[in-house]
Amino acid sequence: MGAMGLAANKLKIALPADLTVHAEVDLGISDNAYFLQARLHVSLPGLEQDIARSLVESAHQTCPYSKLTRGNINVVIDLI
Repeated sequence: MGAMGLAANKLKIALPADLTVHAEVDLGISDNAYFLQARLHVSLPGLEQDIARSLVESAHQTCPYSKLTRGNINVVIDLI
């Protein structure tokens, strides 16, 4: 959410007060090795879909958690 706030400032848009991010993380096994994968369900009520997508993609580039996991686990971001 912090990264989305920075992205919103950069894009000069206001974040909705009732935005939510719900994260689901799975522990799986493949070829006798464990792996993680994550799904982020992001709700940005009142924002047009293309603006919300730009905001989420920009935030995903600067988020410290995204940087940590990039290339290491599969992450799917779903706008709801």
